Amino acid sequence: MTGFDFAPLFRTAIGFDRLAQLMDSAQAGAEASSYPPYNIEKLAEDQYRITMAVAGFAQEDLEITIKENALSVAGRVAKDGPQTEILYRGIAGRPFERRFVLADHLVVEGAELKNGLLHINLKRVVPESLKPRQVPIQVGEAPRTLAHAA
Repeated sequence: MTGFDFAPLFRTAIGFDRLAQLMDSAQAGAEASSYPPYNIEKLAEDQYRITMAVAGFAQEDLEITIKENALSVAGRVAKDGPQTEILYRGIAGRPFERRFVLADHLVVEGAELKNGLLHINLKRVVPESLKPRQVPIQVGEAPRTLAHAA
């Protein structure tokens, strides 16, 4: 895989440390295993869904953790079941941990396990202080300054 050197950019840009970390984690993620397979869907302007194929995992075998802007999904199958001789293993049941970097103001609304698919719903919730707002325009006389008074 081709690597990119962003050092010249970061020599003149201040406060973009998080961008460098995102680039590093994206590159590391691209080289990581593709197990389990997943989809990322955009459901609406501010709603997303991650769907992961987790066949063979029960609800108690899965763990979803959010720390800062990172979403981590881990799966570990308990070995308590009946021990049988597997002639062919086509359904992978190996442990995994998949990480996703979430954009600012993206929150996890919930998760659902259905038919071997884990659905994680995400929504962008922008605080009122960051939303665009209208500034009222006054009609009438312009305010007078001290230089024009008297």
